[in-house]
Amino acid sequence: MAPSSKDLFDDSTMSFGEHLEVLRVHLWKALIGVFLGIVIALFQGSAIIGVVRGPIDQALKAYGQTAEDDAQVLQDIDFWERTKSWLWDQSGLDAMSGQDDPGQEDDLEEGVSQPPTNDTIRVAINAGELGNALHQVDPEAYPVPSEEARNTSIELPLSAPEFRQFKIVADRANNVVALNVQEPFLTYLKVSMISGLVLASPWVFYQMWLFVAAGLFPHERKYVYLYGTMSMVLFVVGVVFCFYLVFPFVLGFLLGFNEMLHIQPQIRLSEWISFAVTLPLLFGVSFQLPLVMLFMERLSIFEADDYREKRRMSILVIAIISMLLTPADPISMLLMMFPLCLLYELGIWLCQMSPPKSPFETATA
Repeated sequence: MAPSSKDLFDDSTMSFGEHLEVLRVHLWKALIGVFLGIVIALFQGSAIIGVVRGPIDQALKAYGQTAEDDAQVLQDIDFWERTKSWLWDQSGLDAMSGQDDPGQEDDLEEGVSQPPTNDTIRVAINAGELGNALHQVDPEAYPVPSEEARNTSIELPLSAPEFRQFKIVADRANNVVALNVQEPFLTYLKVSMISGLVLASPWVFYQMWLFVAAGLFPHERKYVYLYGTMSMVLFVVGVVFCFYLVFPFVLGFLLGFNEMLHIQPQIRLSEWISFAVTLPLLFGVSFQLPLVMLFMERLSIFEADDYREKRRMSILVIAIISMLLTPADPISMLLMMFPLCLLYELGIWLCQMSPPKSPFETATA
């Protein structure tokens, strides 16, 4: 039995007024989806902010642990030596990315660190020095410590209510800050609204597609399915690449200058949220380069041979665009430029492998 050739939208011929009515229905459904997405995000706002804060919290905690140890070593190192050390010293890179301590990694994955709950600290002291001090106080009760004791360290627990406050202050010293009372609340609302839009975006696009698909031929919808899916995959890859690969390198590099200049970083929460949302978005958009190249080729503006011949000029343009879209540091620029150069080659391959005929010139079934 031959498969049915009947199209799902064969009976979708409507008047202009009917189109407006259908558009109104789809818009209302999309708005309801956005509202539900924002409501869900509002209840999960703390977890979402913890995820968004993850990269900066990891970088700040690693900075706080390494700054004191490296201060004496790096205080006289100039810019170029500092950059070379950061690029080639793998141990320093691991320290900045928080990979030295397995136990610390579990704490960092939670995003927001929990304040200490006890008022006890443990102090490591030399047993020989402690014995000498006690011997000076009461020579009869405390004899001179042996040579073995002089090379031994012991831990003494010290308790006081103030120690808990000290721990809280030390823990918060490497957290992001808010400069006014309403900033955390407004940031919470902002993150929840953006997350709600992202959560509802598949439903919104689906409603848009139901309206637009009624006016497309089957062969046209085939291209939408193909290139729409490819565009979504490239966008998600760009966002994930930025969040999990670019941020650790960029933050480690930039915070290294705070360490070199002996400056305590205080990252503002709202500014970091804006940065953490904008940069992955720019990476996702820039990763659409192969589809843009294919679109230009389908419009007969460029051909695959043109892309090959102008490869050097294209790399220069990619470098300039990467410089404009990323922060002032060279690391983020290079981390955007290199993938775009690879995507440029992918675009050339797509122009060669895809059918050269425009879908709008294909005869209708």
